[in-house]
Parts: sequence; C-alpha cells; structure tokens
Amino acid sequence: MTWKIGVILLVILGALYRVVLNIVEHRSANNPTPENVSDVYDAETYLRWKQYSAERCRLALVSSVVSCVISLVLLLTEVYAAFASLFPAGVFWQLLAVVLLECGVGIVVEICQSYVSTMVIEQKYGFNRSTVKTFIFDRIRSAILEIVLSLALAWLMYLAHSLTGDYLFLLFAGAMFLFSLLVTFLYPLLSRIGNKFVPLEEGELKDRLMALLTKHGYRVKAIEVMDASRRTTKLNAYFTGFGKMKTIVLFDNLLNAMTPDEICAVFAHELGHGLHKDVLKNQILNIGNMLLMGVVVWLTVREPMLHTAFGFEGVNYGFAYILTGIGLGILNPLTGMVMNAVSRRAEYRADRQAVQEGYGEAMITAFKKLAKDNFAHLAPSKINVVLEYSHPPLSSRVEEVEKAMKEQ
Repeated sequence: MTWKIGVILLVILGALYRVVLNIVEHRSANNPTPENVSDVYDAETYLRWKQYSAERCRLALVSSVVSCVISLVLLLTEVYAAFASLFPAGVFWQLLAVVLLECGVGIVVEICQSYVSTMVIEQKYGFNRSTVKTFIFDRIRSAILEIVLSLALAWLMYLAHSLTGDYLFLLFAGAMFLFSLLVTFLYPLLSRIGNKFVPLEEGELKDRLMALLTKHGYRVKAIEVMDASRRTTKLNAYFTGFGKMKTIVLFDNLLNAMTPDEICAVFAHELGHGLHKDVLKNQILNIGNMLLMGVVVWLTVREPMLHTAFGFEGVNYGFAYILTGIGLGILNPLTGMVMNAVSRRAEYRADRQAVQEGYGEAMITAFKKLAKDNFAHLAPSKINVVLEYSHPPLSSRVEEVEKAMKEQ
C-alpha cells in the first residue's frame, strides 16, 4: 500500500505542477507590455491575443486535470493488471497489453485535446489551415509512432534488465542516447510524411543564403520550401542534418511574410548555433538526462512490490514504462530548468551572430513578425520563463540585440 500511495502522490504532484504553471501563465496575460515590443500588436490584435491566450490556458488546464483523473482511476482500480490478465502469459504479451492500454487511452485524450486546439481554437483565430482529412492523417501517423516507440522502449527495458541486472541504467541510458541520435538522423525523412518539399527558386535569396553559409565553411545539401501553409499560418524555418552538410527548410509562410534581409537574419542566427556547436553541447547535456532516466527505469524494475501493489503478480515491463513516465514527470521540471537556462544563453549568443553578419535591425523586425504571426506572449511571468522557456522572451532578445549593435 505504501508504494501505491507514493505513486499516486507523484501523479497528483505532477498534475499540480502543470496546473499551477497554467494559472500563472493565464494571469501573466495582464502584465504590462515592455516598451521595446509595444509595437508588435495594435489594440485590437492585443485583445485577440489575450482571448487566444486565455482559451489555450483553459484548454491546458482542463487537459492536465482530465489526464490526472484518468491516470488515478486506472491506477486505483488496477485496470492495467486486469487488462493484462486477458493476454497470454509471457513477458512480451504482458508488456504488450499494458502498453496498448496506456497508449490507447493516451491517444484518445490527445486526439480530443488536439482537435479542440487545432480545429477549434487555432481555427477561430485564423491560424489553422488543416482540413479534417489532414488532421486525421496526422493523428493516425502520430498514434502509430507512439505505439511503436512505446513498445520499443518497454522492450528495451526488459532486454537491458535481463542482460545487465543492476547495471540496467547504464545500458539503457546508452541505448536511449543512440536512439535519440537515430531519431535526429531520421527526422528529415519522417518529416516528409504528409508534407511536400520543393527546392527554393534560384535568385537573390538563395544566393545570399548560400553565401552566408559558405562564408563559414558550411556546405548545403539543399535549400527546400515546405508547404506548411496547408496546416498553419505560423512561421518557421530550421536546419537539418549532421556536421557541416546541412539541409535548410523554409516554411512557405516565412517566404511570403519576411523580406530577404529578415530571412538572412534568421539563418545567420541558426548559423550561430552551428558555429558555437550548440547541438553538440545539447547532446552532451542529454547524456546526463539519459543517465537520470536510466536510474528511474532501474528503480521501477528492481522492486516487484511497485507492481504487485497495482495488481500484478510480479514485474511488468509495460507498467515499468508507465512508472518511468510518472517519475520523469517530477524530475523533468528540475532538469528542464537547467537545460532551458543553457538554451536561452545559446539563443542570445546566436542572436549576436546575426548582428555580426550585419543583420541586427533585420533580426529585430524578424523577431517582431515571428511574435505577431505566432501570437507570442510579450510579457510572460519570470517563473514561467525560468521553468518552461527554452527561448528568451521577445523583449529581452530585442534588448540584447540592440546592446550588441551598439558594441560593434
């Protein structure tokens, strides 16, 4: 019973954390807008942003509460063990049963939350361009990936434990790190499922992007335009690939909304990440996260009473996967705070690279366009920034860019 109470308390604490953050985020909508970003929204747009922010906060709050209640019901009624008893004996079948139930419930909740977020709220405020057909296709793709990945991770727990015993956490952490590298490597391929990519047209913009990259020794595999406008009006751009052989991906929305100078500024910023090896640094930090995850996994599989307290006859590796998620739900805010602090520092440094390339003013106007078109929060709570923000708030970034321009 002690183990059950402990797990239940962790679920409740994790939900309370998310609820408190949602409440703080909701209240911060009334914070005064910093002077250096006061021109992002006009009065009418600012009112719409407040309404948009409030609706998203309410949805997040309801989602957190609903997810918590469902988790508590499943745990307290020992549904996982009852469902597993319907499957044949054996490690794989028992693992499969629990993972399928967990993923099935999670997918239903996620579909409901995503539908309200995308097809109701985003649609209401003019951001959504997904059709119902596209939405369903995206959800099916996500559901399949979630089930496959969850089964693979739960099976990896079993293999690591059976092969290494108490050294499980080292093998699991190493395997997870390699797996994360594999996902990064495969992302360019996975992103093409359901999206269309075409080469950027020859012309001034392509020439300037190529010159910007080759100036610092980067070779570009391709510069492509993604048809993001089929799903959203929001702007984005990113690099993919390892080492100095990169692929540049531009949302078609970005090309339509920004000037060539602003697009070059955005990519000078991304170039800054590459020059300072921020991806490599993040991977090194990620090793620590994986080791911590390995320790949590080790704790969930070495104590059979953690499982018998919820109706199982012994260790169930599918349930260990669920317990790991609960444990990480408590630890991730602590590790995330550190990772986010490092990330924000890297963003400031990458912004300075854009200034050094002569795109300081363009960087500021690009920031403001991105903020406006993505309906960004201009005055978030400091608590939310410290705990949740991987990028600095807009006002702080503009201030740092202006300071760097004066220092040149």
